[in-house]
Amino acid sequence: MKFLIQWLAALLLASVVGGPALADDFLAPERAFDLRAELKADGQLALHWAIAPEYHLYRDRISLRSDGAAVPVLLPSGKRKYDENFGKEMETYAGSLALQLPWQGRTAGTLLVGYQGCADAGLCYPPVERRYRIDPAQPGVLKALPEDPPGQLANTATEGATPAAQAPALEDDTSLAQRTLQSGSAWRIGAAFLVFGLLLSFTPCVLPMVPILSSIIVGEAQVTRKRGLLLAVAYSLGMALVYTSLGVAAGLAGEGLAGALQKPWVLMTFGALLVALALSMFDVYQLQLPSALQTRLSNASGNLSGGRLAAVFVMGAVSALIVGPCVAGPLAGALLYISQTGNALVGAGALFAMACGMSVPLLLTGLSAGSLLPRAGAWMNHVKKVFGLLLIAVAIWMVNPVLPVTASMALWGAFAILCAAFLRVGEAVAQGAGAGAYATKALGVLMLLGGLFELVGAASSGRDVLQPLAHLRSAGNGATIAAVGAGQAHNTEPRFTRVRTMADLDQALAAAKKPVMLDFYADWCVSCKEMERLTFTDTRVQAAMQDMHLLQADVTANSEEDRALMKRFSLFGPPGIVMFDAGGNEVTQARIIGYQPPEKFLRRLELAANSPERTTQ
Repeated sequence: MKFLIQWLAALLLASVVGGPALADDFLAPERAFDLRAELKADGQLALHWAIAPEYHLYRDRISLRSDGAAVPVLLPSGKRKYDENFGKEMETYAGSLALQLPWQGRTAGTLLVGYQGCADAGLCYPPVERRYRIDPAQPGVLKALPEDPPGQLANTATEGATPAAQAPALEDDTSLAQRTLQSGSAWRIGAAFLVFGLLLSFTPCVLPMVPILSSIIVGEAQVTRKRGLLLAVAYSLGMALVYTSLGVAAGLAGEGLAGALQKPWVLMTFGALLVALALSMFDVYQLQLPSALQTRLSNASGNLSGGRLAAVFVMGAVSALIVGPCVAGPLAGALLYISQTGNALVGAGALFAMACGMSVPLLLTGLSAGSLLPRAGAWMNHVKKVFGLLLIAVAIWMVNPVLPVTASMALWGAFAILCAAFLRVGEAVAQGAGAGAYATKALGVLMLLGGLFELVGAASSGRDVLQPLAHLRSAGNGATIAAVGAGQAHNTEPRFTRVRTMADLDQALAAAKKPVMLDFYADWCVSCKEMERLTFTDTRVQAAMQDMHLLQADVTANSEEDRALMKRFSLFGPPGIVMFDAGGNEVTQARIIGYQPPEKFLRRLELAANSPERTTQ
């Protein structure tokens, strides 16, 4: 059993560490697909794409136009493969692509070269268009005319956006935990971190030190319970000082730290670190300060007189340095959580509450001379292993955005099997065991089956973590997935009206006279298809959308009109959903960026439907 646990945990670590090979920082489109255009002296136009490793161009996305007219071009056959971005087989080019076409007899004009490609790691770029001035009388290498590339459009758009326009998107992308911090509820934040610290205090990292530290506090003199509690409080405050300082630092780092953590290599590094810390909690190895340094710190604290409050305060700070590496995993998660707020005061208060929770055993020791504390035992190791599993889950969740879906399925499958192993799914329930033992066994079996389903789905090129075997349905059933998902309510499926320009949108808003939903969609947007398949087919969502006028902007081509629409709402790209009241005013609190499940989506629809602005003009 121990070998299986270590092997599965090592597999998870190897998968996360190996991730950067799949998900390094993505290149800008002009570097991923370096296009060189040259008009030769013999009148031949040569186009050459240098395609970066682990990137590919789509054959049917290459187009040429000259002064508004299509230019016929003979494209070589590409490599055929199933592409999850488009949901069908596509021909692609890798490495390089060279084209030549005759240009004799043409007059000077403008050449537009369009193309689209993706990274093997999963990122799909919007269509790119390069514009050249071409004159047969002046052969040579052509220089692209200045134009904002699609990849830079989002940055340009946000420069002119107001903070109020950007805020809803940021709020939508934050987790429930982050929104709890941003709500400003001091009691809720303090209570959550107090419980977190209390759980940490009962791990073998902290609890075994209580008798040693309490003996230093008490010294050899006889103390009363009141005096013991006072000394314990002083010690706890010293310990809290270290953690509060860390909280302030994380809070001051704010958005700078949060922004840096969005880079793929940073996510992979943190993920690998969390897995390494989890392995230490599984006793694969011991993570602590070097023994010489620990001895030096302990000796320094031992030289302080035990009865002085200031000395005990310093002892608390010193002990936090000794304990710190052992709880580095949960502590790192707490600091990452706090850094999202950018609020130093919240950071200080939350970590102070966590330190108070960690100090509970010590306070009990000072109050009762150790008589109230539970004895150390195997149950403490169970607490530590639960934290280890949580660290692995956070690591997988953290690297999910930069991993292919099959790799994500494999990681979650391995994690589920690891949980089943910790629940001893392979061992028989002891005779006479209670209901809890059978419930644990049932949970272990479910985790094992779920893990196996995920691994089978990953091995067979599945495309949905939540439905790992859905792609194995027959071709006939696969063609009717949307209809099956909608059940009997086929006639209630959402019907969108397409808008192509800002004028179309303004006209539709003026004529609607009821709440409006504008959906930004693209064929190459995987999350858009998830919204269509998992959210829009929900009968509750369909019923809620019946009272709304549904608009859709198809930005697949990424034309000038498409970019103008996205720029108007400061969107980086699809998926994005903007809600309006009956007066045509945007309900900013209901804006949606990225995929949302039916439950969350329904809450946004309710916000739009019940907005007090809906009747304003």
